[in-house]
Amino acid sequence: MKTNQKIGFGGGCHWCTEAVYQSLKGVGVVEQGFVAPKGKESSFSEAVIVYYDSKSIALEDLILIHLHTHKSTSDHSMRNKYRSAIYTFDPLDTEKSKASLQNLQERFKKPLVTKVLPFGDFKLSDKAFQNYYFNNPQKPFCDTYIAPKLRLLSLKFGKHVDESKVLGQ
Repeated sequence: MKTNQKIGFGGGCHWCTEAVYQSLKGVGVVEQGFVAPKGKESSFSEAVIVYYDSKSIALEDLILIHLHTHKSTSDHSMRNKYRSAIYTFDPLDTEKSKASLQNLQERFKKPLVTKVLPFGDFKLSDKAFQNYYFNNPQKPFCDTYIAPKLRLLSLKFGKHVDESKVLGQ
């Protein structure tokens, strides 16, 4: 698959986020690990980098999916580890992401806590944790936390889901 764009997402557990984006049409590679943005919030938190074909899936759709598949309106105590963020690699995506968050806010009852931050650094997860859900779908964590997100993804964003990826576990 040809991928011409990349964007980072952080929110909940990166195992969950990885499985969500691996399940989408137009997404080629999902790197799971820890992202540190540039600037004052430069600590590492769990995140993924998504390589996608912008002709197959729009950035705004990726952002909307992100907002619905983690607690994007909850500023809970674990936000240092699970920062709700969109990590951008270029100024144009920064502007697009900020505009998308403004446009999408009306779909949520509470204010979004998701931040748009410039990408700084990345540390890949240990190989044992990469592709976690699709290597371990029967594990209790996967059944309890990831499978419900994939069901929500299919119900709410079915046109973007590559069922062969989800069913090909």
